[in-house]
Amino acid sequence: MAVIEVCQLTKQFGRVTAVDELSFEIGSGVLTGFLGPNGAGKTTTLRMLLGLVRPTSGQATILGRRYAELGDRRHTVGALLEASGFHPGRTVRDHLRVRCAALGLPRSRADAVLEVTGMSTLASRRAGNLSLGERQRLGLAGALLGDPEVLILDEPGNGLDPAGVLWLRGFLRQLAAEGRTVLVSSHMLAEVARTADEVIIVDGGRLISHAPVSQLLAGAQEVVVVRTPHAAELREALEASGASVQLIAADRLEIGGSTIEQVATLAAARSLPVFEISRQASSLEEAFLRVTSAAGRP
Repeated sequence: MAVIEVCQLTKQFGRVTAVDELSFEIGSGVLTGFLGPNGAGKTTTLRMLLGLVRPTSGQATILGRRYAELGDRRHTVGALLEASGFHPGRTVRDHLRVRCAALGLPRSRADAVLEVTGMSTLASRRAGNLSLGERQRLGLAGALLGDPEVLILDEPGNGLDPAGVLWLRGFLRQLAAEGRTVLVSSHMLAEVARTADEVIIVDGGRLISHAPVSQLLAGAQEVVVVRTPHAAELREALEASGASVQLIAADRLEIGGSTIEQVATLAAARSLPVFEISRQASSLEEAFLRVTSAAGRP
């Protein structure tokens, strides 16, 4: 049985269709990136999954039940939709202790999640004095209070510095390795490529792609990047041989449809000096643009 299942999910706000017959399944222990352009319906989908918005039609379930029907939601699902809802005058530790009381959890859970999210040194700081990245960590700590099986996170990397992003990457991978199901909405495509097992891409409220990251990247063409002071001449020769060539700087070319060996051989045959040559792997950004363009987005 799928842990998260979305089936023909639709949400209309007046004449606007935010989510349009969307369907996907996510299994246990899988870290899934949830991607799409602004206005694609990602947050609305997550809110329906968590019972915060009522679908117009279709259904969204966790462990085979709608969120409202889950027996012990605190231990089943943890969610971070936005880093807000903190009393500015309350300390970080007290904020979490209040949450523990509301959820019927022991106060000790507050210190436990502060430790795992690296927030222990900020436990006595007032929430109103936290940076955006620190508020994101506090929100994540709150989502972990019940030690949930499923985590649903909307843009958890917002406001994190590079060290924080690196920490988040390892932390999410650790959660999935423990057998938890993690669904992460994000606009940080390069980071998703390094972190997620699979990716769901939506646009206009519809499913565009649901595939392992490796499969999505495999569908994009690798390119050869070469630096030469005779870029124009090399470009002409390459295009004559059938390669696809873009001038990306005065002395730098990006070449599709040719191998490094083919480019180097052609340059040598024409006595054109090459200062750098490398193969550049396709990126998730490129794959994302490719699949959304194929779906009709310019």
